[in-house]
Amino acid sequence: MESFYLILSYIIIGLLLRRVKTMPENTSMALNAYVLNVALPALILKNMPLLSFSSALYIPAVTPWFLLVFVILLTLFLSKMFHWSREVTGALLIILPLGNTSFLGFPMTEALFGQAAMPYAVVYDQLGSFIALATYATIIAAMYSTKVSAPSVGDVVIRIITFPSFIALLIGLGLRGVSLPGFATSLIDGLSLTLVPVVMVAVGFQLRFRFSRDELGPMATALTIKLMLMPAVAWLLWYSFGQRGLVVDISVFQAAMPPMISAGAIAIMAGLAPRLVSGVIGFGVLLALVTLPIVAWLLG
Repeated sequence: MESFYLILSYIIIGLLLRRVKTMPENTSMALNAYVLNVALPALILKNMPLLSFSSALYIPAVTPWFLLVFVILLTLFLSKMFHWSREVTGALLIILPLGNTSFLGFPMTEALFGQAAMPYAVVYDQLGSFIALATYATIIAAMYSTKVSAPSVGDVVIRIITFPSFIALLIGLGLRGVSLPGFATSLIDGLSLTLVPVVMVAVGFQLRFRFSRDELGPMATALTIKLMLMPAVAWLLWYSFGQRGLVVDISVFQAAMPPMISAGAIAIMAGLAPRLVSGVIGFGVLLALVTLPIVAWLLG
């Protein structure tokens, strides 16, 4: 439980820092940039050499793409049923399929399942969530926003292969079986430990609590789908095929993560319901501190 109390404390620190007048408005963006470019690649470098290749690795690689299709169809259906605006629909299409599978997923996976589960969490994140962020999210943002132009195929490819965490993934795979010098190992370990406090402070800094009535319905629906329905669908998918074990548990657990912060940033930059997006992401993280331990308990 100490890990959960620490995460909650970091969020509270972020909330308090927002009240400090000397803190810049873009503090959360700067913190997220550090995580994306330094802490997250370090965590991937730390965990990828531990990966043991097996035929079961397709499970964490396939699960996020199956859920992506499922959530797209469900969101479009609910949009017509509840008459959501184009802005709200576009925002939910971006943030609902993509979970916070690295910033929150990695530390929660390690806290509840142990170090042995981490390579599976990395596969889910890098072969699913990350690639979907670089491709699907940017395309949807371009389709639903007047602020963002549609990316070319070349732009998408360059974005993927130059992204720091993807480069770290390739380097980590190449380092399997290689013993690094003590200094390098200590550096990677130290930087990876900064991910959780920095990103949770950023979440707290940008968390808001005031919303209009029109935003409450989509927000409640989004959080229900993301935190409850998606892990249930992932569990039904693999258990119906007779799949069991840690790799399935981690795939289901990663599916239960709240919306991805980076996906929310794309939606906000595209001008798609920014207050709703911030609310879904912020409250999603807070609620996940309750729902994720429950999911882990059910899987156990």
